[in-house]
Amino acid sequence: MTFVLGLTGSIGMGKSATAAMFRAAGVPVHDADATVHALYAGAAAAPIEAAFPGATRDGIVDRALLGPMVIGKPEAMARLEAIVHPLVTAEREAFLARARAAGASLAVLDVPLLFETGGERHCDAVCVVTAPADVQRARVLARPGMSPEKLDGILARQIPDAEKRRRAHFVVDTSCGFPSAERQVRDILRALAGRDGGRGA
Repeated sequence: MTFVLGLTGSIGMGKSATAAMFRAAGVPVHDADATVHALYAGAAAAPIEAAFPGATRDGIVDRALLGPMVIGKPEAMARLEAIVHPLVTAEREAFLARARAAGASLAVLDVPLLFETGGERHCDAVCVVTAPADVQRARVLARPGMSPEKLDGILARQIPDAEKRRRAHFVVDTSCGFPSAERQVRDILRALAGRDGGRGA
């Protein structure tokens, strides 16, 4: 049975780079963010436009238009999630079915808000990607269009890093560079070698 490892971490921690390290090691990785982007350009576009008129441009959901319609509005956000979550779940299940059919011993679910959405219940173990708060802030504030206020707003919607680390089975600290993080990923792969999963459903 394929062992399902959840991969998560707050903004600026290096989660995407860590996911790429698993991918480079031959592990199938499901990118939840990329899945949502694809759905916004595909199956989710029409129902979102029907629920939120004006949220799409040229048949594709425009996040800049959709955002003000749902951010800070719990009922609207719940309506959006009722459209998107079943589609995301179906994509995740299809990914895991492909991984099992291919005989993969390990599959990674790369989900930014894994704990926040209860996604850990679909995983056999969870790996949290972390870095010190000052490193995180420096990385994020270097991004185009980012401000301290915007970062604080994003962090307010995420479970604190310390709590994520407390709930993790594995931790990858990216603050010492890529070679160090790659060694940590290899250690995790060795620790999981031969372990059967059972919760990836």
